Amino acid sequence: MFVDELECTVRGGRGGDGCVSFWREKFVPRGGPDGGDGGRGGDVLLVASTHENTLYHLSGQPVFEAPKGQPGRGRDMTGRSAEDLVLHVPVGTLVLDAERGNVLKDLAEDGAPFIVVRGGRGGRGNARFATSTNRTPREAEHGQDGEERRIRLSLKLIADVGLVGLPNAGKSTLLSSLSRARPKIAEYPFTTLEPMLGIVPFGDGSSIVMADIPGLIEGAHAGKGLGMQFLKHVERTRALLHLVDCSSGADVEPADAWRVILDELAGYSAELRARPRLLVATKVEDDESRARAAELREATGEFVLELSSAMRTGVPQLMELLGRLR
Repeated sequence: MFVDELECTVRGGRGGDGCVSFWREKFVPRGGPDGGDGGRGGDVLLVASTHENTLYHLSGQPVFEAPKGQPGRGRDMTGRSAEDLVLHVPVGTLVLDAERGNVLKDLAEDGAPFIVVRGGRGGRGNARFATSTNRTPREAEHGQDGEERRIRLSLKLIADVGLVGLPNAGKSTLLSSLSRARPKIAEYPFTTLEPMLGIVPFGDGSSIVMADIPGLIEGAHAGKGLGMQFLKHVERTRALLHLVDCSSGADVEPADAWRVILDELAGYSAELRARPRLLVATKVEDDESRARAAELREATGEFVLELSSAMRTGVPQLMELLGRLR
């Protein structure tokens, strides 16, 4: 299951208590205090990992608490400090303060660690309280509680190119033809229910990452359909491929489909609307679809790449243009 939003409480481990102890040894009647300090509680760390692609493994657990430090012991022995609690999250995860909404960390690099809360300090043992006037202190400190914070994790996939378009525009077909990704493909809309990543290879051994998100519909910025909640996954892309179905069986005229997507991108983010974008006419396989692609070119005034993923026409030109993003 794909989970890209998660809210939870993280709590650092409590420090161990200090020890009250006195040296006891034959022929040493006044050994003095020897109670050790408590160990430090563990921190909670978030680490970005390419081995994770969703937050699902962290869902269902409302609180993540690091282990507690061990209490001090006699003979000036300090308690063992607790190990840190390490939570692995996908690369591209934003860590936000759930109460204030500010971004605490953007884990955009593999292996990047972030200490989200720290463990409590261990309490001092009674050996720390001995003075020239108080040679037998019978007091020690309790360990401090660790920090606690409510956080929200928001995953934004990292890709070079994002695919946007109405449902059934051919995004999943294109992704499957260019990469080894195998998204669900069918003749009905909304076959893509969650974002899908694919690695597009080039002949020289290099590659780019392409992201497919559920199709957008008119009014998506107001909460309709599925695509708007996933548009954040193409926010990090360097360019967008805007796919428009130009086949004779398309339910929406190409120019109208083009306009709907632009309006929804603008409704979501002006920055995303201004992102470099290539307009691609899909399913161009006969004279009628070519005529509709020409109408799209005339209506928009933009360069339109004619493409058929099934027949592989236009794919070499697309790969050449994508190669400039490497």
